Amino acid sequence: MFFTRALRQAATKVTTGLTGVPVQPNARPMLIETYNSTLTVLSRLPATAAYRQATESITKSRLAIVESTESHEEIEAKIGGNFQIEELLMQAEDELKLSAKMEQWKPWEELEVPIPEGQWKYPGNKE
Repeated sequence: MFFTRALRQAATKVTTGLTGVPVQPNARPMLIETYNSTLTVLSRLPATAAYRQATESITKSRLAIVESTESHEEIEAKIGGNFQIEELLMQAEDELKLSAKMEQWKPWEELEVPIPEGQWKYPGNKE
């Protein structure tokens, strides 16, 4: 049944209309897997990290929508932003890569070298 549904969706959507972005007939399971992987990586970051809080919120929200809906069109409509499911998958994959980089970079830690005096002073800046 799943295979025929994927074929039916592929048959109804011939192109994304976006250069270089092919139609992805199995986008929903791939999206669920990517969102879950992102949440796993985010769980290793400190709970107080602003990046973790923001990204976790968006990812959990989108994952709930994708898990509750079978139709690609409904997923696209509920998430909003006029995105196609292929674009959502690309965004999710990019966020997964970035979350792994953030884990490596550790931006929540103190700077190794203090900020130089006057670094953020510009003409017209009153600070």
